[in-house]
Formats: sequence, C-alpha cells, structure tokens
Amino acid sequence: MPVAVQKILTYLLVFASGGLLCMLAQLLIVRTKLTPARILVIFLCAGILLEAVGVFKYMLQYAKAGVSVPILGFGAALAKGAIEGAKTLGFMGAFAGGLTATAMGIGVAVCASFVVTLIFSPRTK
Repeated sequence: MPVAVQKILTYLLVFASGGLLCMLAQLLIVRTKLTPARILVIFLCAGILLEAVGVFKYMLQYAKAGVSVPILGFGAALAKGAIEGAKTLGFMGAFAGGLTATAMGIGVAVCASFVVTLIFSPRTK
C-alpha cells in the first residue's frame, strides 16, 4: 500500500476514534442529567483505569491520537506517570510521577490560553 494512502487511512482512523469518544460524551450530555464537568471526570477516571489494567496501550497502538489527545489520554498519562514514579521513588513517587508526566501538556495549555486571551477579547455572557 502506498505511503500516502496509508497516512490517509491513519488520519481517518484517528478522526473516527476521537469522534466516537466525542459522540459518547455528547450522548451522555443529551441523554443523562450529567454535567459536562462530571463527564470530564468520568473520562479522566476511565483513562486512569484503562492504563492501570493495561488496555490503554493497545487502544493507543490502534487508534493513536484519537484516544491520546482527549481527556482519556490525559488520565492515562497521569496513571502511567504515577505507576512509573511509584516504581522508582516509592509511595511519594506516585504523586510526583503523575505531575511530571503531564507537566508539559499542562504548561502548553496554560501558555496557549494566555496567547488566545491576548488575541481575542474575552467577555462574559
């Protein structure tokens, strides 16, 4: 299979898997009385659980950024960092490892949100 076709298929798979996660979240918003904040926590905890039982790595191999970019991937990164930190530093490493593993993503999000507020004029509704 040509490389270009393979890349297009990968992009479609990532888009579809990420879209399925978004569709699931939207269904939870529409069909239940759960707030978006609670759904966010559910997805975060699901990512932690999937990483803890070892399933997330297989999902990541198959769906790539489709599962790693949403909040599910953030939960898995927290869990993976905590597990690695606990293995190397013991009990306190479980806390430090999760923060270390996700620090770059959090830093980028904070900086990007600052730049966006400089470009656009935020206002309350």
